Amino acid sequence: MTTAIQAPAELGAAIRAVKAELRAGIGDVAGVFAQVEEHMRAEAEQIAAERAGGADVLPVLRFEDILAGTVSERARAEIHRRGCAVVRQTFPRELAEDWDQELAEYLERNQFLANYRGAADQFFGTLSSSRPQIYPIYWSRPQVRARHDPRMAVTRRFLNSLWKHGDWFDPDRDSGYADRIRRRQPGDSSFGLSPHIDSGSVERWLDPAYRAVFRHLYAGDWRSYDPWDAAHRTQVREYESTQMCSVFRSFQGWTALTEMRPTDGVLHVVPIASAALYLMLRPLLDDVPEEELCGAQVGRALPITDQWHPALSQAHTPIPAMLPGDTVWWHPDLIHSVGDVAGMRRWGNVMYIAAVPGCPANDEYARREHEAFLRGGSPPDFAAEDYEVDYVGRGTVEDLD
Repeated sequence: MTTAIQAPAELGAAIRAVKAELRAGIGDVAGVFAQVEEHMRAEAEQIAAERAGGADVLPVLRFEDILAGTVSERARAEIHRRGCAVVRQTFPRELAEDWDQELAEYLERNQFLANYRGAADQFFGTLSSSRPQIYPIYWSRPQVRARHDPRMAVTRRFLNSLWKHGDWFDPDRDSGYADRIRRRQPGDSSFGLSPHIDSGSVERWLDPAYRAVFRHLYAGDWRSYDPWDAAHRTQVREYESTQMCSVFRSFQGWTALTEMRPTDGVLHVVPIASAALYLMLRPLLDDVPEEELCGAQVGRALPITDQWHPALSQAHTPIPAMLPGDTVWWHPDLIHSVGDVAGMRRWGNVMYIAAVPGCPANDEYARREHEAFLRGGSPPDFAAEDYEVDYVGRGTVEDLD
């Protein structure tokens, strides 16, 4: 069973030791990094040129093509290269709009905002009002039904099939990982989230399974690294913190419940699936202090900054306009952020739904999550706020397929 682990007591010493080990395995670190950096700059420049020319930088698919099995090899190759995809009309627009209305009524009926105990800036930085934007709500009927809908199952099965999964996970089975919702009302203004990667920071270098994911890179053969090879990824362990994720997500994702445009504080990505090569090598250069990893801290997302990662600066790209029922998906190592928004002109509502395929670690988490579902408590990966224990109209076993 994959479980969380505590960060080493002597973190600085552990980082120094790992750096020495990785440098010895790579050999000419500066030379390998120079090749990787050149590759990243070329990718970023091409993305910037495509964006400036009005081209679709991110792959956009139709759910109907996924259902019919007619997604082209070219589209699959683009997802492999860009690390992300938008799936149009994963759900019918009318159904997504009905879910949005039902969610609003669920929150109002149970007086969520009146009883909300979290800090307004807990998720998105300093906000201009006391209203939250990320709601720790997990078990509304729309969320339960969306996670278990056959259309969602078809979509996740397709996405999982893009991986070289071998015996590491079952692409045809998903655990239905429960996550939160976002509701951003018209008139809202807020700072976004700076570029980062979820699911691990310091442990990306210190955890043996994480190092095995990048085994080719650390042998000096960066061109053999495949971001879509699932080997060892389901064995990765994160250090215990309030930000940890106990499952392997083949894709992170969310489902749009309202219309959103690129200027509406939406998701931005660096659509280079192999960018982790650059991030993993960067702390091994001589200009980084021996006990540091370019800003990585235990219990925080891995930050991506122009100070340490300038080759990627041109590549940050907003997702295209989204309609209710559309979904967006991104590789777990993909750099992403959330744009600032000022004076929203429309609602910006989403349900966070990831692809969490069957494997021992995910199955173990699902067993623990099951108890939370039955009682309406917060799932194990999230703060035990338990808002929904006594909520009227929450999802139940009868809402499952």
